[in-house]
Amino acid sequence: MEEHKIQIIAHIHNGFSSKFGIPRQSSLVAKITSRIVFEKEFRDPNAFRGLEAYSHLWLLWEFSENLGKAWSPTVKPPRLGGNTRMGVFATRSPFRPNPIGLSSVKLERIEMSRSDGPVLIVSGADLMDGTPIYDVKPYLSFTDSHPDALCGFADEVKARTLTVHFPPKLRSLLPEELYEPICGILSGDPRPAYQNDPDRRYGVEFAGYDIRFCVNDDVLTVCEIVRL
Repeated sequence: MEEHKIQIIAHIHNGFSSKFGIPRQSSLVAKITSRIVFEKEFRDPNAFRGLEAYSHLWLLWEFSENLGKAWSPTVKPPRLGGNTRMGVFATRSPFRPNPIGLSSVKLERIEMSRSDGPVLIVSGADLMDGTPIYDVKPYLSFTDSHPDALCGFADEVKARTLTVHFPPKLRSLLPEELYEPICGILSGDPRPAYQNDPDRRYGVEFAGYDIRFCVNDDVLTVCEIVRL
């Protein structure tokens, strides 16, 4: 098979130090902000001319944690409980023939004055800290948005949303600006779909904190916060 190489043009930086807890799709947690820092050869301000006029962007990126791992023609989507197999091309599984991800994010601003600028500040990303970026493209609502599109099993099985109980004593341990992003992450139920043990304690690492919690029915209770 003929090989084609593509360049990494940037890396994203945010509070997600591990895969567990990252939203399963982009834009689900709008309060999460990330920085996209470009490699030196791609920092020419001319390459960003006109980008400030767009509100949203497409990111093409690398599933860097899955490099070297074999792909499978069928996968078990978490949305189906982790027990039903679907074709890999009918899912957004990271275990693909090519480790390429696609995400839509909101462009909050462009920081031109930084020593490593231009830097893109975006919200709603579903990427782990340090993820390589292959390309950035503007989102065009008149062609990229299809409100009447059919979404297969994703339409049939609604994503589970949890009520988050955050005891005031534990909330006081967090910087105020982290509270809403963390609640957004937790309400999306970061647990594996096949686990439903109310006595089991889980932990999500975000922005230097380990947020430990348990889930009973549809209520997630934060049990402990540990500074990493």
